[in-house]
Amino acid sequence: MASLLQQIKQRRVTLGLKQNDMLLRVGISRQQYQRLESKGNPRLDTLELIAKGLNSELLLIPKDKLSAVLAVLEQEPSAFGLSTSTPEHEQIKKSLADDPWQDILRDGQ
Repeated sequence: MASLLQQIKQRRVTLGLKQNDMLLRVGISRQQYQRLESKGNPRLDTLELIAKGLNSELLLIPKDKLSAVLAVLEQEPSAFGLSTSTPEHEQIKKSLADDPWQDILRDGQ
């Protein structure tokens, strides 16, 4: 699994954003953001701010649940037995967007 800083960069690139774009999204200059991506040791509040700017959330995932979480994240729409154009697929997609873990992190389950 990629380091947190690598994941932040990957998410930014996936969204088609440049480091300069982070100034408008979270108020961090390109230089500050570049330093963070390359070798930063950001504070928690900075990480939360960046996560918001990247339309993401920070989560603590228990190690014993990590493989299940990664499996959910890697699933394609076809894993649900649906084509991507059905209303059912849209409902599942919305449901996963609202709660992508859907009880996966409950203790003892």
